[in-house]
Amino acid sequence: MAKESMKARERKRQRIVAKYAAKRQALKDAKDYVGLQKLPKNASPIRLHNRCKLTGRPKGYIRQFGISRVMFREMANKGLIPGVTKASW
Repeated sequence: MAKESMKARERKRQRIVAKYAAKRQALKDAKDYVGLQKLPKNASPIRLHNRCKLTGRPKGYIRQFGISRVMFREMANKGLIPGVTKASW
């Protein structure tokens, strides 16, 4: 389980990216690179990192489900994810 401070930092970055998205696009369209540099660092979507929605784990993230591989396996084995079954052949 990730530290609460790391999860909070990531949520804060997501809010800042959303807040400056329109302004950032307008500056890019105008090719105003000086204006872009004046925006906060965390306004860049590149600084976002995918984290598991349940545990906050930063590695082993499965985009389609929004959770880490560990939680995916647990939930799939319990039958909590619709349409996902354990393979057998």
